[in-house]
Amino acid sequence: MGLPPRLGHPARHAGTIVAAVEDDSRFASLGRPRRVWAIGAIHAQPDRLDVIHHAIAQRFRPGDRLVYLGNMIGFGDRVVETIDRLLAFRIGLLAMPGMIASDIVYLRGQQEEMWQKLQQLHFAPDPRTVLDWMLRQGVAPTLAAYGGNLEAGMAAARGGAVMLGRWTRELRQSMAAHPGHEALFNALRRAAYTGGPVGSPISGDGPDDGPPGASSRGGGSLLLVSAGIDPRRPLTGQGDAFWWGGAAFARLEQPYGGFRRLVRGYNPLWSPEDPSVDVGPVTVTLDGGCGRGGHLVCACFDSFGEMLDLFQV
Repeated sequence: MGLPPRLGHPARHAGTIVAAVEDDSRFASLGRPRRVWAIGAIHAQPDRLDVIHHAIAQRFRPGDRLVYLGNMIGFGDRVVETIDRLLAFRIGLLAMPGMIASDIVYLRGQQEEMWQKLQQLHFAPDPRTVLDWMLRQGVAPTLAAYGGNLEAGMAAARGGAVMLGRWTRELRQSMAAHPGHEALFNALRRAAYTGGPVGSPISGDGPDDGPPGASSRGGGSLLLVSAGIDPRRPLTGQGDAFWWGGAAFARLEQPYGGFRRLVRGYNPLWSPEDPSVDVGPVTVTLDGGCGRGGHLVCACFDSFGEMLDLFQV
């Protein structure tokens, strides 16, 4: 797949308070949950998601957490329906006594990252190259689902920043027309973890630095990411490695940052011959190839990372 071309970023003029809030919101602290339900890459397959949701609904109890491991969109063309299903299930779970909004977490995957950057394409130094690369990675169905015209996008990329800015603005307006969709994409986190003070950002200067309160049998026992990590970097320095750094994930044989179990929902090297669930010494991959001819996978863990349940459709 390869790394993405340079996408560019808008200039930041936010004050230090805003910057601190943005930093705090990158990670989701799950506290010390009873159980954690983790759903692998969905890739816009709402019918399979419905079956998984039904199974979770029968088992879910107050004190549990639910984490979607990114790549909820992409490849499949039923993007709008998938996001609607996610929102509807969230409403249902939050109706349970004792549930709060932070008990349900959505991680950013490759597809969500590309969709966000697609809406900022007018900032890219070479928008035509970036758009062409994104289309090869499966973003086309998401673009079409939100009313984006590919030919118009290519023409805008050739026409300059003003024309391209108008095209991306229309994309954002189309997404905003679907209730709750913009809010969900704005709420995406980079990773989720158990243990440590709820709401505390993860910090540290090296790979062995975990969240506050990390120990071998308590805080920081379970880390959930979309596709991977770079074990050479601290968690706060991962950057794009969460969605593009899958190569090193399966090779991890030692705990990372105080976490005794690392779970991801997408394997960029997946093929029909690969197992739906790959369990290593410290890692678990929950990618059954959903949206690519395979299954959607869900697993349940205790807060220490022990797998309690597993099913796929």
